[in-house]
Amino acid sequence: MDRNTPTERTPLTSLSESFERYLQDKGKGRGGDGGNYRRNAARELERFAEWAAGDRGGDDWTGIVPDDVDCDPTFEDLDERVFREYARHLAGDRGLKQNTVQTYYRYISAWCGWCVNEGYLEAHYAQRASAMAPLPEDDGRKPGDQQAWTSEQRHTLTRYVDERARDAVEAYTTLPQDTDPLDKQRARYAALKAARDRALVFVLAYTAVRVGELLRDPNDPRRRGVRWEDLSIEDGSMDVYRKKQQWDAASLPDPVISPLRSYRQLMDPATERWPVFPTFDQRTLAGLVQDELAERGERPETITERREEYARDLLLALDGDIRPPSITTDGARSILQRLSKEGEVDIVHPKHDYLAPHGGRRGMGEVLVRAFGYTVAARYLDNSEEMVRERYSHIEAGELGDVATEALDEVDHLGK
Repeated sequence: MDRNTPTERTPLTSLSESFERYLQDKGKGRGGDGGNYRRNAARELERFAEWAAGDRGGDDWTGIVPDDVDCDPTFEDLDERVFREYARHLAGDRGLKQNTVQTYYRYISAWCGWCVNEGYLEAHYAQRASAMAPLPEDDGRKPGDQQAWTSEQRHTLTRYVDERARDAVEAYTTLPQDTDPLDKQRARYAALKAARDRALVFVLAYTAVRVGELLRDPNDPRRRGVRWEDLSIEDGSMDVYRKKQQWDAASLPDPVISPLRSYRQLMDPATERWPVFPTFDQRTLAGLVQDELAERGERPETITERREEYARDLLLALDGDIRPPSITTDGARSILQRLSKEGEVDIVHPKHDYLAPHGGRRGMGEVLVRAFGYTVAARYLDNSEEMVRERYSHIEAGELGDVATEALDEVDHLGK
């Protein structure tokens, strides 16, 4: 049987069997991912495999497989706790600098994301907040490793999602009166999804709110995703649970207001406690609707009949006030991957081939520092001025370089 057949992509597949396939894919990728990247990734994957098997980590480390099991680690043994332990293992190596730890972990995280796409893993465990918690803070030595949306990228993406949402809403609102009810529901669903995606992109692009403050974190019940009751569109503010473990108000600048207002009008949520950015995952919504209606005393056949009246379970949830969960941070990444590709955004970056959520925040940081300085930027970004100066030190370095150049030109001119 061919090694690449989907039937062999099971949780019982050994980790090492996936490495070569992953490295081959990276070697064929655009942007020159072969060569150095492939060589470095192969080295770190081998180290991860050795650690998972118990060959690294100290005399008392036996690996991720129980002592009484005689086999190599497989995908069935992986979850976010494993990646958390590996992050702790890397961070505990006193010989590694902070940015080196981050770099080594990124190789493993990229492989983990590929494994999700290939069907080896159910979720991107390495990107979970709890898995990454032991990693040291970025020390700012390589600001280029952190993506920041450029003005051109921001404009391309926001223009694409805006046009897409406008077209979908117009297609829905201009349907003839005699349109079949299910067709009308399908058009409303498409408009809702496009409007949600537009609102999400605009919020990430202009508010500089951390994606973990905006959306649901499955590992932290306090981060359940912003709800409509947390927004004051008229006042231009939004309450979010900050990284510093407390609620605080974030600004909603003018570009965000119109997408949010039109999206809310289209959604018309049953209560203010509805999430602003609900999941549209059909499997999740189907289970939610069936369980909620069953708890309300509906018989199975009645539930089936009610669901058949709707083109999508989300629309039944809206009419029946069955509140869905917010999308997760992983969900936001998937949405941005899709939209970046569809919108044909030009991206050249060593880590991401799409506009990642944190890049919107860093992009706004760049804009604010250049326009108003570090103090104002720190307030908007909800960071200390010291941290903002460290993260955006390349801006000050560039400005000082311009000053030095101007001074040299002046001296040369006087010397003539």
